[in-house]
This record gives sequence, structure tokens and C-alpha cells, in this order.
Amino acid sequence: MTTLTAPPLDLAPRLASANIEDFDVPTGREEEWRFVPMVDVAAFMHPDADAGTLMAEPGPHVTIVDAAAADRTGWMPTDRPSAIARAGVASVIQVRVGADESVPEPIVVRLTGPTARSYGHIDVRVGAHARATVVLVHDAGVDASGSIVVEVGAGADLTMLSVIDGPPENVHLWQWHADIGRDARFTGAVITIGGRVVRIMPSVSYSAPGGTAELLGAFLADGPQFLEHRIFVEHDQPHCSSRVVYKGALSGHGAHTVWIGDVLVRREAIGIDTYELNRNLLLDDGPRADSVPNLELETGDVVSAGHASATGRFDDEQLFYLQSRGIPEQLARQLVVRGFFVDVLARIGSEYWRHEILERISSRLGMSDDHADLLRDLEGTDP
Repeated sequence: MTTLTAPPLDLAPRLASANIEDFDVPTGREEEWRFVPMVDVAAFMHPDADAGTLMAEPGPHVTIVDAAAADRTGWMPTDRPSAIARAGVASVIQVRVGADESVPEPIVVRLTGPTARSYGHIDVRVGAHARATVVLVHDAGVDASGSIVVEVGAGADLTMLSVIDGPPENVHLWQWHADIGRDARFTGAVITIGGRVVRIMPSVSYSAPGGTAELLGAFLADGPQFLEHRIFVEHDQPHCSSRVVYKGALSGHGAHTVWIGDVLVRREAIGIDTYELNRNLLLDDGPRADSVPNLELETGDVVSAGHASATGRFDDEQLFYLQSRGIPEQLARQLVVRGFFVDVLARIGSEYWRHEILERISSRLGMSDDHADLLRDLEGTDP
């Protein structure tokens, strides 16, 4: 089953606060919670004194700082679980890249949870004219809630990759906010494969003109997984741009994905260029995909602004083409799904992690190493 829900009439300013009590306990009737299976996330709606704090291995660019002493940004949580996590973390994972520094290899942060339920706060800052790639590998074997806060300095170029892949039993609730400086570039990619309930809320703001944001997502849901990606891009600076491209494949009874793409262009944001796209591929009759693009313009003085959403089933012609060349139907379906994600993953700068994610997707689809030649032939296929 697939539904396309009408957008709200306006994108009103969102409550942002570090005070837990500023947020009511959601019931599931609220617009921002209406798709979520509330019973599965109920444990994160109240502070848990026994919850641990996500940790990572310190390195040249990674430090662990006591939460009370951490130099936090001005960003504030916009929902109750994130406010609880912010108040509950004992330490903050900090990633720092200095001004004019170019880091040739990806900075890999492997998050580990010390308890079955853990809170996390990751603070990433890249100095002016620096270049770096940061990869967050989430511990999908624990329930986790928290926030990822990113600052990209003037003229800097940051690629960030968030990977949730693991057993289909756990809950992950994350807010991910990026603030982009003058003429800076940010590419944020979310890969969601594992987890029972995963809700990720990427958001973007601009601190000066000329910034560029590219938000990418690839998600693979197999019943009864629930995966929600709720994006908010606020253009309040002139001559900035944003691109949002998310693709998902669903199979199995009870599989449910939600993509919400909110873009708000303020009156002062003249000369901006924005576009968002969500495509969903249904592999059988059991899953449901909700796709809701929202675009609100307070000014007509823009270069371009648009959005698109599409949900469909396998292209029978592609299956026939592959089968006519001796490829069994099941393998043909797997190849088409893998190719469906290629154009999103091709935008990730790290060749190693592009390959790694494709291999993870192939593994989830049940593909073997014996099909390597066929996979290479299919690169670039996009149903």
C-alpha cells in the first residue's frame, strides 16, 4: 500500500529548546508523530537514569569530552526525545578539523552503546576552507537516541555519512543538524538498512550566503521495519542551494517507510536554488511507503525551486530484459534493486564507502560474490 499525503498549509517556526518540559509527551496524533509506532518509541519519551552514553574510540580528530565541559553549539533540540538525550548524555563525542586542513582519509567514528538503551551527542566542526569526510557507524545492536550537530566553516567542504545497519530489533531516534557557512559545501548521506524503528531528522540552516547542501539517503526496509526520514531545509540566506535525493526499497508485509521533505524559503533568501526528490520501489504487495514533499516560498525571486515524489513497482521490461539474457528472475530482481541505489551512492566522495554500502545492500538482498561481473555491468541502472 502506498499513500501520498497532502502537505500542511505552512511550515511554521519549530519549537527549539533544551528544556525537556517544553515538549509535551507526544500521543501520535501530532503532525510530526502521526506515522510513528508510538508504543515502540515510548521508552525514549521519559528520562532514563540507567541509560548509558554512546562512546567512540578517540583519534587524531576525535575526542571525548565531559558533557558539562563541552563547548556546545547554539543548536537546540526540536523534539522531546532529543531534549531528553541532550540532558542525559555524560559525554560528548567531538570531531574537529582545523581551518585550511585537508584530511585525505575518512574520519570513521564507530559509535558503541554501553547499555541496552543509550543517549548520544556528536559535535562535528570543520574550519574555514577545510576538507574532510566523516563516517558515523551506529551501533545498531542497542536502542539509541540523540543528536548530531555539524558546523561547516566558510569555504569548507564536508561529506558526512551516517550508517545504520544491523539486527532488525532496535530503535534509533536521531536529529542531525548542519549549519553551513559562506560559500561552504555540505554533503550529508543517510544509509538506513538495520533497526526495527528508525527515525532520522536531518535539518539544514545557512549562516551566510553562497552555501550548498546536498542531502542524500538510501534505505532498505524489510517487514516489519519502520523507517522515517524527516528533512527540513531552511533557506534564510541569499544565493544558497540545496539538493535532496532519497531512495528507498521496501519488501515484506508490515514494512513501512516515511519520507517527509520540508523546504522553507524565507523572504530574504533571494536567488536560491532548491530541489528535492524521493523515489520508492515496492518489491511486493506487502509494504507501505508514505512520501510527503513540502515547499513553501516567501519570495518569488529564486533561481529554481521544485520537488518530486514517485512510488512504483518493478519495471517488468527491465526484468524481461535481464531474464532474456539468462539471468534467473530472483537474481534479476536483486540486480535491479542494487542498481536503483547506484546514482545516490555515486555522489558519496569516498570510493571505499560507496563500495561498502553497495556490498551491504547486496548482502541484505541475498546476493553472492559470484555475481560480481553482473553487478559491474548493471552499475548506472536506475529504474
